Amino acid sequence: MEIHPLQDGNGRVSRWIMFKECLKNNIVPFIIEDNLKMFYYRGLKEWNNEKGCQTDTCLTAQDKYKAYLNYFRIGY
Repeated sequence: MEIHPLQDGNGRVSRWIMFKECLKNNIVPFIIEDNLKMFYYRGLKEWNNEKGCQTDTCLTAQDKYKAYLNYFRIGY
């Protein structure tokens, strides 16, 4: 299976599905914000050549989401 951004904006839908699946599986979700977007796109492009290249991008985004949860005192 390959995951790739869709030119018609459906990349937003796929990111929403990832968010939903994180919640469903008790994983702290993450949001790819503008400052990480290019790393995210690069990771999608290079996935077949460099397995795990998305890990740091997703973990960085997850850390930021955890900071939001901590700020609002929401447990995870």
